[in-house]
Amino acid sequence: MPEVFGPYVNGRWLVDAGRRSLAVTNPASGEVVGMVREATLEDVDVAFQAAEQAFSSWRRVSPTERGALLHRAAEILERDIEEMSRLLTLEQGKPLVDARKELATTARILHLYAEEATRIEGVSQRGAAGNTFSVAVRQPVGPCALIGPWNYPVELLAFKLGPALAAGCSAVMKPPNETPLTVLRLARCFEAAGAPRGLVNVLVGAGETIGEAMIKHPLARKVAFTGSTAVGRRVASLASAALKPTTLELGGNAPFIVFDDADLELAVAGATRRSYSNAGQICIAVNRVYVQRRVYTEFLDALVARVDRLVVADGLKVPQADMGPVINDRAVAELDERVSDATRKGAKVIRGGRRLTGAEYQRGSFYAPTILTGVDEGMRVMSEESFGPITPVAVFDTPDEVIARANATGYGLAAYVYTRDLNLALRAAEELQCGGVGINVNDVTELSMPFGGWKESGYGRELGRYGLENYLQWKHVRILLPQP
Repeated sequence: MPEVFGPYVNGRWLVDAGRRSLAVTNPASGEVVGMVREATLEDVDVAFQAAEQAFSSWRRVSPTERGALLHRAAEILERDIEEMSRLLTLEQGKPLVDARKELATTARILHLYAEEATRIEGVSQRGAAGNTFSVAVRQPVGPCALIGPWNYPVELLAFKLGPALAAGCSAVMKPPNETPLTVLRLARCFEAAGAPRGLVNVLVGAGETIGEAMIKHPLARKVAFTGSTAVGRRVASLASAALKPTTLELGGNAPFIVFDDADLELAVAGATRRSYSNAGQICIAVNRVYVQRRVYTEFLDALVARVDRLVVADGLKVPQADMGPVINDRAVAELDERVSDATRKGAKVIRGGRRLTGAEYQRGSFYAPTILTGVDEGMRVMSEESFGPITPVAVFDTPDEVIARANATGYGLAAYVYTRDLNLALRAAEELQCGGVGINVNDVTELSMPFGGWKESGYGRELGRYGLENYLQWKHVRILLPQP
């Protein structure tokens, strides 16, 4: 019998049998791996009332003590990482080795913000009139509504929870219905670490009801969301009605540019990992590859050879697999439609382009690692985020051409450039319209540096001290000095 989980509100686990239940399934097998009691609209109100009560005292706790709680929660996560990694693989599908990486990164984020809590600074100065003194201090915004995605359900909520707690805020979180279990398990880490009641709350339910109620709740003073651009527009609209500060990390359409002087072995390895890791379900995944004409054939042949060696499997049965399933059958159908759109418009399927079949795949949502050629920007695989293991490979001739093509999108989250020419690398980094550029590296995340998008990929920044700023607000205190 699968374990029954429930919302975590004001220090209580709401698992009473009278609630509606949500079945969480393993995308590798279709089996139910957990049952979650869904939150109600009343729970939303209770959660924010509890968060407001916890905030009134937590904001006065010293930064050192706030940091100590984050450190303790991270240490409990690290102690329980094997159990939690297995749970994450069961509900999300990523191989066990990648689940461990996600949870290890989550612990690192909590440790990082434990230290950042003690580095919140203000400013002071003598007033222009001469007989006044000004002090500007930074104070926490208040209870926060934090909503995360299913592709990295724990890590990406930690991007928000860590700085919120470090700043002195309380939190009401909503994981996605596809992958709520490990986030609820993270709440247990905070409970075991001694978090005050109401400081951390977790609600599970539909975004259209529970998520929207969280955003609109009058006690929610800050909203942070990671997900699709379409849903991000709705979140922004709801939050703007009450002028709530909002951080949005939304979809991407990352170009991967290979110039003809690049280290091709490095470029092929980078493109493969960033295209197919987590089955391509990453906001900064490679969405379109541009290769300069002189090395196009050599790059493509090497990419095909490397993709042919990828191991696609159930991540529990083969923990070191390169790729697991996509999240569900709806994702499989959407990927099929992307490939069909491309082939109707002249693209050629070099590898994959279909659901995987066979005994080991028959009950899961597995999609073959896919390579397309003969692609152009009129195809959905080039103009939209595929969010799956599809890699379209196009040819280009000049830097001017490829930079223009890379920028010809409404998105602007990440881009990758491979070249040995420093001047060319710096020019591309300067001109590409996105929040992060990787030069000869296939990742633009560094936990101490700002992460976020331009254009329709969102606004605001997460990670490092830059992420902490989103949960603080300035207050100016002007003092009349006594006359000597």
